[in-house]
Amino acid sequence: MHRDLTVVRHASVTGGSSGIGKCIAIECFKQGAFITLVARDESKLVQAKKEIEKYAINDKQVVLCISVDVSKDYRQVENVIKQAQEKLGPVDMLVNCAGTSIAGKFEEIDIDRFSRLMKVNYLGSVYPSRAVISTMKERRLGRIVFVSSQAGQLGLFGYTAYSPTKFALRGLAEALQMEIKPYNVYVTVAYPPDTDTPGFAEENKSKPLETKLISETSSLCQADQVAKVIVKDAVQGNFNSSVGSDGYMLSSLTCGMSPVTTITEGLQQVVTMGLFRTIALFYLGSFDSIVRRCMMQRERCEKEEKTD
Repeated sequence: MHRDLTVVRHASVTGGSSGIGKCIAIECFKQGAFITLVARDESKLVQAKKEIEKYAINDKQVVLCISVDVSKDYRQVENVIKQAQEKLGPVDMLVNCAGTSIAGKFEEIDIDRFSRLMKVNYLGSVYPSRAVISTMKERRLGRIVFVSSQAGQLGLFGYTAYSPTKFALRGLAEALQMEIKPYNVYVTVAYPPDTDTPGFAEENKSKPLETKLISETSSLCQADQVAKVIVKDAVQGNFNSSVGSDGYMLSSLTCGMSPVTTITEGLQQVVTMGLFRTIALFYLGSFDSIVRRCMMQRERCEKEEKTD
């Protein structure tokens, strides 16, 4: 079995009209792939198509746009993927990047948002993956990428609605990888950190102070940087994809029973686990301290307001 997918002829990217998804599409297009962009907003899709086409390396390349909500109706998703494969050939790489986020205190988040996020972030990855899996197994070739988040590796203040949906992707990825590995089809779970995207900017508008302060303990990444790492790891068939030293530590620390690409990777996890756990305890302590300070400050302000 050859793990490395040398040439990606057709890459399908959900959530491909902006942010990390669009940058992944650009990265694949730069390597000569045909692209199927899947997203809800037609105008954003058209704009993204124009941007991506600038990076063509030959005149045969095509960017196909499909406007559909990948979280609503499986049959509809199955049909559009089928149409894309009829036009551009079988999908070599599916990148599940469609997603949304909300940050807020558990009791303040509208209750309907919990199910909405689970539909978009989880079922929105299940449906496209289900639509391509049979063809990939038949061809003994393929890659499926689930774009999770560092919030899918540890739960943080403000992400009670968001984190569980990203944790769910890992469970799906591990179970699916065990099923399809004998067919030379490999799964990659990407755990990007905070990334400078339109979605992140939107999330910041309602983000609690505690969440902002915790986020500031690590740097903000650029979408094109994240995209390059994800595409490289997916082509190589790596199960985990992380960015930077913080990402590497977090992936090693939370590896659990997840598959490894090489024996060396497994040994590195064994050797570094104790050290990384020690560092993680300091991080967790500082996060708890941020939450306590914010709570005390809020209570002080409320007390002063009552006194006035």
